[in-house]
Amino acid sequence: MNSLEKMLSLLDVFTLAAPVWSTEDLIRYSGCSRSTCYRYIKALQSAGFLTPVANGSYILGPRIIELDRHIRMCDPVYTAGGPPMQRLAAQTGHSALLCILFSDTVMCVREELQPDAPPELFSRGQKRPLFLGAASKVILANLPAHQLRRLFTKHRKSIATAGLGADWDSFRKTLRQIRQDSYCMTAGEFSPGIVGIAAPLFNRAGKVLGSLGIAMSGSTADRSEFPVLAQAVMKAAQDATERISSGEHGVDLPARAVG
Repeated sequence: MNSLEKMLSLLDVFTLAAPVWSTEDLIRYSGCSRSTCYRYIKALQSAGFLTPVANGSYILGPRIIELDRHIRMCDPVYTAGGPPMQRLAAQTGHSALLCILFSDTVMCVREELQPDAPPELFSRGQKRPLFLGAASKVILANLPAHQLRRLFTKHRKSIATAGLGADWDSFRKTLRQIRQDSYCMTAGEFSPGIVGIAAPLFNRAGKVLGSLGIAMSGSTADRSEFPVLAQAVMKAAQDATERISSGEHGVDLPARAVG
């Protein structure tokens, strides 16, 4: 890990469970010398990524809020996915979620929540495992073979536990079926009682970027409606894909690196 990576890794320690960190704790976490960590903290503070609070402690800074606003206004996936997911939520009566691949996880970047949405639903900024849930699996199924091979080698046990296959051939077979279906539906895989249906989003070059889907409480869901809901999800994802491809700033980059 180079010095820039070490400095940026300090931002990773700020979580909902630990939103405030003292200088001393940051020094201990960094594993760097006191003078080096002081330089890192000063640089992050100057850039607005950290803000000092009482007793020599820090919280995340206002630059992150500024960047969040920029993403909400300019990110092609966020802006292109908005109208289709709003129509999907209105049409189905269920909460809609827009997700992207982020390293070897899936992150929710936008949600359109219904008033009765379960509190356990995926929400903006949250990450989920790549092998659990409809939003994740439908992205996984559309990754290139070389990325899937790397993931299988690295996460074989997790893949088997998730029911995706105990060996490479069964893993490929499971994902091939999801690709052929053009959507994925799961129940209670990450959050108990939550049913999810998701379809993939692609860029102009046909590379998977993320997923668009709906989530609902399994206790109130009407199973007879699932086929109709799946069709609505696939249509919304297709609309979002077309908007991404035809936008002024078409997203031609492949999905984020995994593994």
